[in-house]
Amino acid sequence: MMNNLFSIFDPSTNLFNLSINWISTLIGLMFIPYSFWFIPNRHNMFWNFISIKLHNEFKMLLGNSSFNGSTFIFISLFFFIFFNNFLGLFPYIFTSTSHLNLTLSLSLTMWLSFMIYGWINNSQHMFIHMIPQGTPSILMPFMVMIETISNVIRPGTLAVRLTANMIAGHLLLTLLSSTGNSFPNHLLFILIIIQIMLLTLESAVAIIQSYVISILSTLYSSEVN
Repeated sequence: MMNNLFSIFDPSTNLFNLSINWISTLIGLMFIPYSFWFIPNRHNMFWNFISIKLHNEFKMLLGNSSFNGSTFIFISLFFFIFFNNFLGLFPYIFTSTSHLNLTLSLSLTMWLSFMIYGWINNSQHMFIHMIPQGTPSILMPFMVMIETISNVIRPGTLAVRLTANMIAGHLLLTLLSSTGNSFPNHLLFILIIIQIMLLTLESAVAIIQSYVISILSTLYSSEVN
């Protein structure tokens, strides 16, 4: 049973001997371009509304010293994770954000780019950031060690946070649905209501996690300026 349960997170699972699971990562991109070919509609206006709100919030976190257009990196990250989280809620669609292959690649790439930029262009600021203001001299070596460790594990925490949240909800939905055959007929409606509530919760988690990853990435970027 456990093999069947965890097989939904197995990227090697194939269909007609074709390993096409990772194609689900690109499915969301198919729904975006059509809004550019039609007269502005509600979908397009809603999309622009969310983008503007995110832009204003990310711009506030990055500060006035940030480069023009830098917020679009994090807006694109939000929508990319958002689409993949939501697509994973549909039956028989592979959830790519439940794998460290994808999440760690995204977080590690961004973290390395921030660190390389910060240490090359703002090395003095990076050194100052490792020792909080007012730290006693005797505690400075320990503070440097603690700040270094907390900085190094950042990409791992970003990746594991997203992966764990996606796996936990999907496993719970799968476990509950697998008990449907053993449920009496007069209790099935209770199981269906619980499944709907969990699916609603997972939809909220999909939005919240994409927002959290984008916000944390923005905060990490603002620290190197």
